[in-house]
Amino acid sequence: MKKISLFLFLLCSIMMNGMTQDYRLKLWPGEPPNKNTPPGEEKFYVDRGTSRYENISEAELFVYLPGKKKNSGAAAVICPGGGYRVEAIQHEGFMMAQYLKENGIAGIVLKYRLPYGQPEIPLTDALQAIRYVRSKAEEWGIDPKRVGIAGSSAGGHLASTAGTHYDLGDPEAAGPVRRLSSRPDFMLLLYPVISFDEKIGHMGSRQNLIGTTNDWKLASQYSNELHVNEKTPPTFLILADDDKGVAPENSICFYLALKKHDVPAEMHIFLQGGHGFGMSKVNKPVEQWPDLFVQWMRSMNYIK
Repeated sequence: MKKISLFLFLLCSIMMNGMTQDYRLKLWPGEPPNKNTPPGEEKFYVDRGTSRYENISEAELFVYLPGKKKNSGAAAVICPGGGYRVEAIQHEGFMMAQYLKENGIAGIVLKYRLPYGQPEIPLTDALQAIRYVRSKAEEWGIDPKRVGIAGSSAGGHLASTAGTHYDLGDPEAAGPVRRLSSRPDFMLLLYPVISFDEKIGHMGSRQNLIGTTNDWKLASQYSNELHVNEKTPPTFLILADDDKGVAPENSICFYLALKKHDVPAEMHIFLQGGHGFGMSKVNKPVEQWPDLFVQWMRSMNYIK
């Protein structure tokens, strides 16, 4: 199975017009602080024209670094979506990282562990990924004060959870990485799941993360619009009005929460695009979003 998965991964890399990572690294060199138990062996496969992972038990980073002449010093950890059941690693991960790399921004795709009854596990990986990137700042040519997080759909939920549930590091931690802040400096959220409120939330993502419980105390912990404050990172939101997968109210309620606390934010709602467009070519105005994001990064002085 591992040989087949590797073959598919290499085949997918060839399909993606020569996109290549600079590094593929384990997020946790040793054992992570918590453990999940997938229902089967990890699988990498192609479905409906895009590559996906499922049964993920080991977190990895796929690192795309811009050349020295293009390098802006900014970086983004990228969390693909998939309802906390699979991860759409290609059009919501690798392709996004390649685009950022071409525009002087380091793109670090996070293959995060899926929960399988342990809802804290994806967030553990996302926060560790931010710390890890900061720990590599000098080696990778990254400014540790310009490390953001990006996410699509359920990956947007994970990214917004990191942006509202971060910590500033433990100065007494044994390892140097754990001493670093896990607060992202900015967020890029594509058609994100934000709320676990039954009126607007994506129930598939909610069930896969926290189970079938009706305990609002637990559900509200992961309803990220409720956890915005004045220290929440500046945010760029992209979605489509005709999204039938995740209600647009998710992004809207998050934007309103950001505005309530005077957090800089920009939101674009395109008429068409549906759900899950990522970096796919859909021949609609929504394709403009990557360039709009780069413009926003300039306007916020994250890049020049």
